[in-house]
Amino acid sequence: MSMGSATNPLPAGTPTRPLLERFEIAGCDTLPKLFWQRVSEFGAKTAMREKHLGIWRAISWREYGENARAVGLGLVALGLRRGDVISVMSENSKEWLYTDLGVQCAGGITSGIYPTDSARQLAYLVNDSASRFLFVEDEEQLDKYLELRAQMPTVEKVIVYDLEGLRDFRDPQVISFDRLRALGEALRLEQPQLWELLIAQSQPDDVAMLIYTSGTTGPPKGAMISQHNCLAQMVILQRQLPTFARDEQLSFLPLCHIAERSFSVLWPLATGSTINFAESLETVPENIREVSPTVFFAVPRIWEKFYSSITLRMKDATRFGQWAYRTALAAGYRLADRRLRGQAISPLLRLQWLLSDWTVFRNVRRMLGLDRVRFAVTGAAPISPDLIRWFMALGIEMYELYGQTETTGAAI
Repeated sequence: MSMGSATNPLPAGTPTRPLLERFEIAGCDTLPKLFWQRVSEFGAKTAMREKHLGIWRAISWREYGENARAVGLGLVALGLRRGDVISVMSENSKEWLYTDLGVQCAGGITSGIYPTDSARQLAYLVNDSASRFLFVEDEEQLDKYLELRAQMPTVEKVIVYDLEGLRDFRDPQVISFDRLRALGEALRLEQPQLWELLIAQSQPDDVAMLIYTSGTTGPPKGAMISQHNCLAQMVILQRQLPTFARDEQLSFLPLCHIAERSFSVLWPLATGSTINFAESLETVPENIREVSPTVFFAVPRIWEKFYSSITLRMKDATRFGQWAYRTALAAGYRLADRRLRGQAISPLLRLQWLLSDWTVFRNVRRMLGLDRVRFAVTGAAPISPDLIRWFMALGIEMYELYGQTETTGAAI
């Protein structure tokens, strides 16, 4: 459903879908309520990490909450109304999450825009969603807005996360992220009860986020994802693939996609797991080895790169190394095939696989940075069943999200 040009996409009290089942987590029926409860509950526990100057810096749930509150109240100070849409055009970062939860807690709706989109695409998405505020990562993204500013009349303020190269830039419509947070802190001191009042006003029928389609069969359409929908996703995911507060995840796929939003925003809210932001797509192989996540979600092309990297390494290995890999993989495939067919694993085959794991597979998983992974998830595009079979042979439990084929271990 296209958002059109309405400032408020849904009339007050209009349900986004019949609430056939009321989903709650920890007694909360919306993300804002759950988020603020998690901030209070987890406090000093690490919510996320971001690499800065070569060092992984931990950010606590308390910091997460304080920054989201400053963002949300800053927008309220600028005139945000319940139901207003806010667009974000940035790579994955802590600021993205501060904005997302800050906006939702304040009553707004977050709409993500791919940072690779052109100025023309930005203009279309901003206008279709009637966004009043736009967050951009840096000078490059700001330039896209400035190029076609006259074509985006609904935008009242643009907030920039990173001011590198913009220190001398002056524009009454553009403010820094730090300035926005300062406005939020000032409003908090003036009205100490406002933040929790705004959170309490959130309802399951409220639209939480807009997720735009790819536009392959026409212009992109904004799918309105309700608070109830988000809670339902979280509950169902936990039923299928339980995660825990001790789990570590790596975030690198675009947050404007529903799959990455589910894994990087919703799942940690449900469980208290820790999100680690990759520095860039190019550094994902290095970052995954540094983080060694226990839960990992990626699209098929990432899994294909993992497979290719091991295949190339094996070509350069010694003859003995190549023989050991082929022998181990043969045992791994036999075990994977029996599991995929739902057949029992004989003690002899299990022993063969354990020997293969001890001599070969654990080293392969360590090279990939997947040595601690409890389960891996693929989604957003079709994946070759043979590729899933290969990862299962290595001892990596893999699930395909939003799809099912005859040979996949499980579909969600």
